Amino acid sequence: MGKSRLKYHLLALAVVAVWGVTFVCTKVLIGAGMHPVAIFFIRFVMAYVGIWAYTGLTGQSRKLWYGWKEELVFLLLGISGGSFYFLTENTALAYTQATNVAFLVCSAPLFTAIFTLIFKRLGKGRFADGLEDIHLGWPLIGGTVLALTGMALVVFDGQRLQLSAAGDLLAIGAALCWAVYSLFMGQMTHDYGAVTATRKVFFYGLLTILPFLGGVRESFSPAVLGQTEVWSNLLFLGLIASLVCFIAWNLVMDKLGNVTSVNYVYLNPVFTLLTAMVFLGERMTLLAAVGCAAILAGVIWAGRKGD
Repeated sequence: MGKSRLKYHLLALAVVAVWGVTFVCTKVLIGAGMHPVAIFFIRFVMAYVGIWAYTGLTGQSRKLWYGWKEELVFLLLGISGGSFYFLTENTALAYTQATNVAFLVCSAPLFTAIFTLIFKRLGKGRFADGLEDIHLGWPLIGGTVLALTGMALVVFDGQRLQLSAAGDLLAIGAALCWAVYSLFMGQMTHDYGAVTATRKVFFYGLLTILPFLGGVRESFSPAVLGQTEVWSNLLFLGLIASLVCFIAWNLVMDKLGNVTSVNYVYLNPVFTLLTAMVFLGERMTLLAAVGCAAILAGVIWAGRKGD
């Protein structure tokens, strides 16, 4: 591995480490009195303002409208990869451990592979044609069964409060949202560029979260936002995790390739686990630990090329 590529591998590792920490940051914000909806809204507002600044500095396209058909696709992306994804993920963190959420959301590549297999065979047009060819081989079948078994162990761990199951199921819902997002985002990025496509996702994510803001006004009070742990974590989530990491990840994808880059995502829950143990004092039961290991192994196995 040359030195030029090594620095991009290290950059990929840094980005995934940051994304792993975000689960803990969100958990801290919820504990400080912030509503999951407010966390998403503030995070995306900062990222949206930041990406417009980045657009101006780099001379990217500032076009606002791409026709009804394309805007509807961007709307779907804003919902599945923005408002609904973070709504389910952030709400899950209010009910269950950050580590559980991270491992369950890590199953998104598995659902993506399954959805891609179905859509590739049944769909038509540029979105279906642009998807990666997925073969129904033993890696996908075995990995799916193993990961689903792991999810069952985590969700139905009898040694935890029953209330935690709601958070675990919401985390799986977030993974399903991201899988839907992954079906269309690649083609839209190819057609319009990563910066423009992501800017549109930020916009529609913010637009579709507005109906949920009515009951979370207390989260915007000076008493809540004035806390050091609140504004510092929000700045981290909005500017570092959402904006800087997006730009860095695009650079990694360009230099290392899509397949090599995505493998680093499997380390995301590991960083969450380590951070949660240090800052939140979270611990796992043996059954939940076995379940998390099964999820991680199953997702990696399913991601291998089948014959």
